[in-house]
Amino acid sequence: MAATTTTFLKLENQPTKPKRRKFRQTTISASASPNHACHSEPPPEPQPAFSQSPSTYGIRFSPVMDFAHSSPTANGHHSAQAQAQAQAQDPFPSSFSKFNSALTAGLLNPMSPPPDKTRSSPTLFEMMASEPDVNHRPNTAAAAAASSLQKPQIQVLDRHALMMQRISDLLGSRSPGNQFNDALSSDIKLTLSSKDGISVSMNVHRQILVAHSRFFSVKLSDRWTKHQHQRSPVPYEVEIADCDDVEVYIETLRLMYCKDLRKKLMREDVSRVLGILKVSAAIGFDAGVLSCLEYLEAAPWAEDEEEKVAGLLSELRLEAVGAGEVLKRVSTDVANGNEEGSDNEEVLLKLIRVVLEGKDEKARREMKGLVSKMLRENASQNDLRKESLYLACDDCLQLLRRHFLHAAASDLQDVSQIARQADNLHWILDILVDRQIAEDFLKTWASQSDLAEAHSKVPVVHRFEVSRVTARLFVGIGKGQLLASKDVRCLLLKTWLVPFYDDFGWMRRASKGLDRHLIEDGLSNTILTLPLSWQQEILLAWFNRFLNSGEDCPNIQRGFEVWWRRAFWKRNGEQDRTRQLRITTTSAENP
Repeated sequence: MAATTTTFLKLENQPTKPKRRKFRQTTISASASPNHACHSEPPPEPQPAFSQSPSTYGIRFSPVMDFAHSSPTANGHHSAQAQAQAQAQDPFPSSFSKFNSALTAGLLNPMSPPPDKTRSSPTLFEMMASEPDVNHRPNTAAAAAASSLQKPQIQVLDRHALMMQRISDLLGSRSPGNQFNDALSSDIKLTLSSKDGISVSMNVHRQILVAHSRFFSVKLSDRWTKHQHQRSPVPYEVEIADCDDVEVYIETLRLMYCKDLRKKLMREDVSRVLGILKVSAAIGFDAGVLSCLEYLEAAPWAEDEEEKVAGLLSELRLEAVGAGEVLKRVSTDVANGNEEGSDNEEVLLKLIRVVLEGKDEKARREMKGLVSKMLRENASQNDLRKESLYLACDDCLQLLRRHFLHAAASDLQDVSQIARQADNLHWILDILVDRQIAEDFLKTWASQSDLAEAHSKVPVVHRFEVSRVTARLFVGIGKGQLLASKDVRCLLLKTWLVPFYDDFGWMRRASKGLDRHLIEDGLSNTILTLPLSWQQEILLAWFNRFLNSGEDCPNIQRGFEVWWRRAFWKRNGEQDRTRQLRITTTSAENP
């Protein structure tokens, strides 16, 4: 008996030839041959009785080592006892023997010479190549497609599971003495169901619901009288269907059982409080509405939450119960009772004047950029009038004129104010151009002939900032941002073009962030808007100056080329087209 047991164990644990795969799936059907059956299971085990009808059910054996049997003899297959005797004589398994053969052949020894091809012993590569592969690799593309289809479903299930867990926590957690969801003392079983299929039941009390909610006070009054008349021991069942958010609804009902609602809401965020506010307003829970409004009035909001708060409060129309106090944070109309925007204009003008009069240059540059950005973002909505901007602009221009003329008279005491006021004027000009109201300033600047005449008497180190104002006007005209008359454009060039030429070298070297090519294109386009005879006069003078000044003179070669083509190349073509048009018209009148 012991020998038989030993033989069976060796058949199961001492393989003759290991495969690379350790798992096998075998499908057993009624058509299987008996030879295959004897190869799959050892003789001592009793065979189960299978039905003769064909079957497609698969039985997976896992984990079981899958071994190949030895080659058949002339009489068929070796018996199990002969195999056991052979393995009992060999103290080492066949896999170890073939590994030893490969080691002897030099395949596994990197220092030995290549294996001899005449040897009869198979190499390890030959053994692996001749071994059948019964387990196929899975289709990775199909598996990836299947997993991609399962991911959204898994995510939906995860969200659903997380929501149900949170709802379970809400229903299960209550402080001592709190009767929310108390099955022993409750007299109403309330069921909440949402549009996405979530349904939750809880135990509540009619007295609390009626005392805190106008909705439940109306719905439970008549029905509750009939129910009490029947003297039924079963709690009265109420169902509320199509809830937007069951979790928020439960949280709102919990607040009816709390004594300090404000303290309870302090643990929530703005989004959750907005949801509670919406439910409280829907069911007439006035204490919940007031507590939510107090929270929203005192708690900080994120930037993306402001629109949500203002939108919900406007939708619910809760001005009578304190929503106006909350909206004062984001709306000046509510704060001032829908008065005119004079206060807004006054505030904007004050900001502009503070920037113009600031003493720290670095802070002034930063605040100029900030104010310009804010005015540019809501240029069509703020109440800053044109007259108010021009009032600040005139103040800067008058200060510039005074300090500039003093410097021309050799009074250099406040000469640094020239660059400061010119920079302020340039900043306000940008605001005027953005609002498309800079044409009046263009007329005013073009008429400053006394400043242009005194220009050469002021040291260039102090005056070049003034030419940046002229350059900004050139850019505005060249880009179509300023639509002035022909006479005003010509007056601008006549008054300020030569001072601009004189300061261009200093302006190019000293002004940080100056776009030279933008200014040159703007000047070229400004000149090309004039009549052709005026273009010729200005561009020929520039041609002479550029040849003598080089880099210190703006390069408007492109404008010169356009004028040249207009003046010489197209003249004959225009005459030919006019002559042909006359001939065609004559022939049409006299057929």
